[in-house]
Amino acid sequence: MLTSITKKLLKRISPINEGTDLEKALPFFYNPNTQRIIENKLLSFLLVLIITGLAACQSASPTPLTASPSSPPPTATATEVQEPMAIQINGRGITLVEFEAELARFQAAQIALGNTVPLEQASQRVMNDLVGQVLLEQGAESAGFIVDDALLQTRIDNLVAQIGGIQVLTDWEAGHGYSDESLRQALRRQIAAAWMRDQIISTVSSNAEQVHVQQILLYNSDTIQAAWNELNAGADFATMAANYDPITKGELGWFPRNYLPDLQIEEAAYALQPGEYSNVIETQAGYSILMVLAREPDHILSPDALLTLQTVALENWLMEKRQSSNITLAP
Repeated sequence: MLTSITKKLLKRISPINEGTDLEKALPFFYNPNTQRIIENKLLSFLLVLIITGLAACQSASPTPLTASPSSPPPTATATEVQEPMAIQINGRGITLVEFEAELARFQAAQIALGNTVPLEQASQRVMNDLVGQVLLEQGAESAGFIVDDALLQTRIDNLVAQIGGIQVLTDWEAGHGYSDESLRQALRRQIAAAWMRDQIISTVSSNAEQVHVQQILLYNSDTIQAAWNELNAGADFATMAANYDPITKGELGWFPRNYLPDLQIEEAAYALQPGEYSNVIETQAGYSILMVLAREPDHILSPDALLTLQTVALENWLMEKRQSSNITLAP
């Protein structure tokens, strides 16, 4: 059974307090210019998933639900049996049942996408997702935002109206391993998490200090050294950049701090004043010489740069919360 496997996996998952990889903090933030993918590790963001996923699936034949047989009321016992927990976050638990269900949904989604994710890696990712959601939910509660029953029901009613009726939702629940109760629980958490996420990213200004940079990028150390010698001898940087790259002419555009995936390039650019060029910089991409064309303390961010800085703000918030929280895995 999955339960025994999961217990073994939980013991092998890295401690989340110690700066777990947050590269997947948001699925809708994709930076194509820097090849930076920040998948939304809140991967079961159902308010997005259901509205888009269910609407696309309405043409499929619904799976009829089987009514649960009636059962006698449970006999009261002196001690209530506690569900086993997979993880505790500041005293709030994620049950083993919930974790396994989320893991199964994640695996099914990856299979549908044609991806192969090892079970241990999948478990780590799902665990990080759930912890991130709970931390955001707790942040929302601390800020005074509570998802009460009325708000939750309003969201569900709106969702039902949008996707075509309660039967569509019921069929989707059955096909994705949800009960009414577990779906409500997941939606309640994710509504709060989305609210807190929006509060965090709203703190990012649409303007920031930025530099406008042009580069000469080559792939041979001797060639780049020869180019640097030419620049020192008085050659025009823009002309050389255009000769080496006629398509882009070496244009990197405007960018703020914490935007580029290569910290060396960013640090070198911000060490320069307009009109200055750098020494040769060796990176995984090759060998670069940078020139700063302009520098402004309050330049408007491109949409892509704004999304990147918002992602960084969310990552930093989650990292700080993880480090200051009491997060324990099941023994």
